[in-house]
Amino acid sequence: QVQLVESGGGLVQAGGSLRLSCAASGSIFSINAMGWYRQAPGKQRELVAVINSSGSTNYADSVKGRFTISRDNAKNALYLQMNSLKPEDTAVYYCRLVLHLDDVWGQGTQVTVSS
Repeated sequence: QVQLVESGGGLVQAGGSLRLSCAASGSIFSINAMGWYRQAPGKQRELVAVINSSGSTNYADSVKGRFTISRDNAKNALYLQMNSLKPEDTAVYYCRLVLHLDDVWGQGTQVTVSS
């Protein structure tokens, strides 16, 4: 029913920027929260940033001050602006949509930051 598609990943040099997008399609009624996660090689998937229904945001300490999560409710879209990228930001980034009785993940988009 609901599908998420991430885009905007790619290769960037350290200090550069990328903007990730997540487009949701299908029958969406109520959204509890939306978030970005990432998984680097050899590491567990971790929360990067989350935005709840009230618009409040939370970030991993490693990205605070550099990343900004935002949403467009009319378009059912989620964004992650990533600035001052570091090699340790290299990972597959996933979009997550938390619904009342469902949890939907995107396929992921690769972000590679060269030193």
